[in-house]
Amino acid sequence: MPEPPRHNLPAEPNRFVGRERDVDDLRRLFGETRVVTLCGVGGIGKTRLALRVAAGLLSRYPDGVWLVELARLRRAELVVPEIARVLRVHQEVNRPLLDTVTARLRDLCCLLLLDNCEHLVDTCAEVTAGLVASCPRLSVLATSREPLRIASELIWRVPPLDLPDAESADAESVQLFLDRAAAAGTRPGPGGLSDVIRLCRALDGLPLALELAAARTSLLSPGQIADRIDDRFSLLTTGGRTAPARQRTLAAAVEWSHDLLSAKEQVLLRRLSVFAGAFDLDLAEQVCAEQPIAPADFVDLLGSLVDKSLVLCDESRTRYWLLETIKRYALERLQQAGERDALRERHLHVLCELQARHFATEMVEPGVPWRERLRALTASRSLLDDQRVALDWAAESGDVSRGLHLCATSTGLLPIGGLTEVVAWIERLLSLDLSCVPAERIAHAKAYLAYGLEARDELSRSLEVAEESLAGMSPVDAFSRSAILNTIATVLLRMGRADEALRYAEEGLAVAVRSGDLWNQAAGLAGLSAVALTRGRVREAQRHAEEALARAREHGHRWIMAGAAAQLGAVAEARGDLATAEAHYTMAVPWLRELGSRADLARCLARIGRVAAMSHEFGLARERLAASLALSRQTGQRRGVARCLAGLSVLAEHEGDLEGAVLTAAAAAALRESIGQHSPTIRIEELLGRARAKLGAGRTLSLWSRGRAMSADDAARHVLEGERPASEIPVAAEPVRHSLLTAREHEIAGLLTRGLSNRAIAEELVISPATVARHIANIMEKLGYTSRAQIAVWAAEHSSNPSA
Repeated sequence: MPEPPRHNLPAEPNRFVGRERDVDDLRRLFGETRVVTLCGVGGIGKTRLALRVAAGLLSRYPDGVWLVELARLRRAELVVPEIARVLRVHQEVNRPLLDTVTARLRDLCCLLLLDNCEHLVDTCAEVTAGLVASCPRLSVLATSREPLRIASELIWRVPPLDLPDAESADAESVQLFLDRAAAAGTRPGPGGLSDVIRLCRALDGLPLALELAAARTSLLSPGQIADRIDDRFSLLTTGGRTAPARQRTLAAAVEWSHDLLSAKEQVLLRRLSVFAGAFDLDLAEQVCAEQPIAPADFVDLLGSLVDKSLVLCDESRTRYWLLETIKRYALERLQQAGERDALRERHLHVLCELQARHFATEMVEPGVPWRERLRALTASRSLLDDQRVALDWAAESGDVSRGLHLCATSTGLLPIGGLTEVVAWIERLLSLDLSCVPAERIAHAKAYLAYGLEARDELSRSLEVAEESLAGMSPVDAFSRSAILNTIATVLLRMGRADEALRYAEEGLAVAVRSGDLWNQAAGLAGLSAVALTRGRVREAQRHAEEALARAREHGHRWIMAGAAAQLGAVAEARGDLATAEAHYTMAVPWLRELGSRADLARCLARIGRVAAMSHEFGLARERLAASLALSRQTGQRRGVARCLAGLSVLAEHEGDLEGAVLTAAAAAALRESIGQHSPTIRIEELLGRARAKLGAGRTLSLWSRGRAMSADDAARHVLEGERPASEIPVAAEPVRHSLLTAREHEIAGLLTRGLSNRAIAEELVISPATVARHIANIMEKLGYTSRAQIAVWAAEHSSNPSA
């Protein structure tokens, strides 16, 4: 696999001018302190200086330099999720996200650049203090209009650029102005240098003010600009009169630049402040091209704002954004103009329509090429920040119906987009007044709430919400109806209620077939395969899984294709066909990589590694398990790390390294226990029995104790990097377990092949459902299994009259 990037710093948009001494001094400081905050007024150049410093520190931080942009965030509770997003750490169930982020950073040597902390300064201070205290090799570079005020902080006041003393063009401020004026196509003549110097001194060497002034040189001479700036300064009354002059100067520069715009340019500038971050031309036009701005004039007006440096854009002019200082000024103007509520309402409306089209293209419409579906998913992900702003407005304004509609069509907020954020948004909206919300809209939203809850392993709540959704769902909405039936089937199967799951899976498939919905046909067939596998009907499971993959391929979405391929792999693994299982798991890998589904990819790679180890493909096993472990660590998924350690234990044992097998099994068991996950004790007991026979009881106990105390990384390194002796006698991968079960347990295992529920088994054997549940738990413990499906397959294979 290619080496992951070591930073996410953007390329410099133009030449960096001045501040060489500041840059050098700041870089030296990071050898002495771990938290530096660049403080100063907006527009002083804090972000640009921080990026320059950070770029020069890449060689000092082997685990990376990571920029966390906070300006677009409006709520303090989003700070930690944004840090997690940049670090590619995923939320874990029943664990604070900050704990997962801290665990990810604890052993890393890296630099976090927290940019624009001022509006979230209290949270930024708490998070920074906690991270620095827990992560000894972490450094933080922050930018803010005010200090974080934490004990370990070194505050660096960013000064203005050097000003000229006399008739000299060597000063940093003059050089910046001349460089940006040249970029705008203007070069002051020999007689204009004095005006440039006068202008730079009038602007106090503030970079943003200088850049705005330079952008106007295509219209006004430096002398004319200086004259206008001086007039504006004399009239400036923003803030307190005791505020520092540089703050008044910056406000004057922005106000002056705004006043030079035409009336329509002013309208567009303030309307563009409604966007959370970067936006494209089409989105901006749909939201902002209302009277007095005609659609025919929109492109020219936006281009004019770009030319004046009030709107920034990338090289291809496909993404646009406002500097934070300009955006805040424009937001005030929007409020003063009485347009704020109308613009936010239109922003929500446009996003609902746009996202509905993306959802239909990606998921529902037949015959759409994959590239178009992928573009729709990518677009949904790129709109996440704006969707969050729009949902905030929906909650604030009480427009619950449209808010729920947006939630139910945003694949970027769903597990398909790599998140389960939709859960919090729908729950927030459902807590508001629902008297004006159509019951069908509520049912539709609850379907996606249930889907998100299932992905978060909250099975009981998911089932409750799903049943409420189904009760209120319109038969006309075939896609959502089939989706919620499939979700209920999945939840019931995971809860051990296979007979009930079968009914819902069959109904969901029937709805999908009637409507021609290929997505849910594939999902329904995969569900039927899983139900059949649980009941020990391997051939039936195989047939359904093959049909699921065929429908998924016909639809073309890589997510559903990967899921169907993985189900085929599970069927093959259950019947002991390791080569076929490996082939199907491997089939899903490029699809998951293309989607960027890192948690699913980690799971798939671990499966390949485990199967390859059992097939004695040790090089492949080591490569896949190492890659899975890296992904699980990066996303903060401890369950994934435990899965990899268990796979590494299998690898070590098959390679003849019993010590490594015991160490990694112990580390996996300890990690699973720490997160409340069941540990398959029968495999562990079998492993320990073989170890005691070969290594001795004392040595085995010592290894087990040592492994439980080891960190996951140390245990993994023992297998991945240590030298192991070649195995002289292959160790059996799957010892005979038939004699482990009691007669009653054999009886119950056989009944599971019929897909019976606990209650149905209890009625047949005339015992209580609770007793059945205890017997099934004992069977899982003894066989080392984690699902009823595995027990059913085992029972079918060991029965004289198998059901499949």
